Amino acid sequence: MEHLSINDQPPPPPFPQGPGQPGPGMPPPGLLGGGRPPQPQQLPAQMFTTAAQLLDLTDKKLMVALRDGRKLTGILRSWDQFANLVLQQTKERIFVPPGTQSPAQTRGLYADVDRGLFVVRGENVLLMGEIDLDRDDDPPPGYDPADLELVQTLAKQKKAEEKAKEKRKVKKLSTIGFEGENVGEALL
Repeated sequence: MEHLSINDQPPPPPFPQGPGQPGPGMPPPGLLGGGRPPQPQQLPAQMFTTAAQLLDLTDKKLMVALRDGRKLTGILRSWDQFANLVLQQTKERIFVPPGTQSPAQTRGLYADVDRGLFVVRGENVLLMGEIDLDRDDDPPPGYDPADLELVQTLAKQKKAEEKAKEKRKVKKLSTIGFEGENVGEALL
């Protein structure tokens, strides 16, 4: 191993010399002065595959769908490399599909719950998108606004029905040899 000191001169650059080649110490034509390769162009924002894409959405109103089924709307104020989000003026919108209240019900119901400042863990985000502010006040197509208490009650009933239906399906599948992903866990 060489013993070098700070006072040693650097070795001459190893550029080849020959006919049609630059002189000693001159970089080949493809390299810029000082032996640096050309710098790549900046990639457009569409090329990012990381949380850096959130830069364009900062300070804009977003709709965020979570893995547990909740839908949030709010203004994106901050985020980090894990896509953890900080939403301001957040509202949770609860939907009840048509036919939940009665079979004759042709339109769904919805209500908003104010949540204020909301922190969302990035791994829980299923989908998100910018809200068109010109259409923000319009009700969702096929849904009418309703009283929050009524919508919450109907949503709880619908969720309980779906849970019971899923439990029956898993039980029926287990009788013919299929195992559900939660088989073996204690059901509370």
